[in-house]
Amino acid sequence: MSWRKEDSRAERGYHHGNLKEALQRAALDLIAKKGPAGFTFADAARLAGVSPAAPYRHFRDRDELLSSIAQRGFEQFEQALAAAWDDGRPDTVSAFERVGKAYLAFARGEPAFYSAMFESGLPVDLNPALLAASERAFAVIRAAAERLAALAPAGTPRPPALMMALHIWSMSHGVASLFARGDAARRKLPMSAEDLLEAEVLIYLRGLGFPTVRSAAAPNDPAGQKPATPPPVPPGPWGTPK
Repeated sequence: MSWRKEDSRAERGYHHGNLKEALQRAALDLIAKKGPAGFTFADAARLAGVSPAAPYRHFRDRDELLSSIAQRGFEQFEQALAAAWDDGRPDTVSAFERVGKAYLAFARGEPAFYSAMFESGLPVDLNPALLAASERAFAVIRAAAERLAALAPAGTPRPPALMMALHIWSMSHGVASLFARGDAARRKLPMSAEDLLEAEVLIYLRGLGFPTVRSAAAPNDPAGQKPATPPPVPPGPWGTPK
């Protein structure tokens, strides 16, 4: 179940039998206003309309409350990415471009969740449920990267899909942080977040030996169509195609 922004503002108080969700909504609202490090356990209790001791019925401490929000965020993030990927239909490259747009849309539309997920400094590997949720989200990008890697032009070694996924995840996060976390308000940027991410990925893939993002989705793509005349492939770290 997702939380809408208006719900988090209008239903802050504790309702009998729903203390856990009331605290999560309160914390999410505080994250949106002050960031993941800008509130205390007592602040969340106060905003939820309960005593300072009440949160301990469900959460060991503030970090566990924050982890539960990050986990919920990753679950929604995975759903958004998976819907955009749509198993690579109608072709790998078009689907991959949708994944990038979905990444940016989530960061822009759910800044509090995004902040809890990526800016809280939580030790993800110490929370099995949070770790699993984050890995499921990353798995969508890795699946897209594996399909892209399979489209490596003839004569070039296939790049490691995990490396591609990590680079693409990092680029997406960098662009999302630049545009969705407030930096864009302090500087005038000549292009949209989507255009910047597309340009970064294009440069990255060309460096691997792909001619262009779109023309890469050609003969090896079971869901795509072969382009009529692919442009020449420039030399790259993966070698010069023959």
